[in-house]
Amino acid sequence: MHDTRRVHSPHRAHNARDWNPALSRPYVLLSVAASLDGYIDDASPDRLLLSNDEDFDRVDDVRASVDAILVGANTIRADNPRLMVRSDERRDKRVADGKAATPIKVTITNAGDLDADAKFFATGDVGKIVYTTDSSSAGLAERLVDVATVVGVGPTVNAEAILDDLGSRGVERLMVEGGGTVHTMFLTSGLVDEVHLVFAPFLVGDTSAPRFVNAGAFPQDPSHRMRLAETRQIGDCVLLRYLPR
Repeated sequence: MHDTRRVHSPHRAHNARDWNPALSRPYVLLSVAASLDGYIDDASPDRLLLSNDEDFDRVDDVRASVDAILVGANTIRADNPRLMVRSDERRDKRVADGKAATPIKVTITNAGDLDADAKFFATGDVGKIVYTTDSSSAGLAERLVDVATVVGVGPTVNAEAILDDLGSRGVERLMVEGGGTVHTMFLTSGLVDEVHLVFAPFLVGDTSAPRFVNAGAFPQDPSHRMRLAETRQIGDCVLLRYLPR
């Protein structure tokens, strides 16, 4: 069982660089559903459902298998997700295995613009960690004092510092669920071990809508192709499981 007492300890700002680095970084599983033309949402104020019930259940099963789930602040503001394991059976199994019913919830923000009333912060005795810049950490910790642990990681938020800190907390498997800015940060840093990409059978066709990734220098280029580990039909969707490295 992982010791998450530091996650539940008094909610104040910390500096990740003050702590001993992790002996090993978590295994990173990046999960995304996209339209056939690569969009993860449309430009409307309502959330676009790209998946189906069968795939939602698959994602829930993957969530139940990890130690922490990460989304960006934009995803919290746009979708207001709870990021919980939904299945009672899976939650009970985690508890029986000596784990929290739901994995630690993690988000990142450079500006520190997060609402303490968001559903992300409102779900019981589940660890919540917010990674931010040193300049934003004090103010954000004051605003989130009752709901999350705030960690400053330097002048900008980066994947390396996040993984080092999560590793020091005993997190062995991290599921990254987006959005596009977060996917880009982890993939360009070369720190993703596995990609679950589900394609929905339609197109969005709106250049103002968010895409799976933004522009960047990716190590997974034409000369360094990912290895296709699995393809699976899920109703009218398809799952592609890739191993980037």
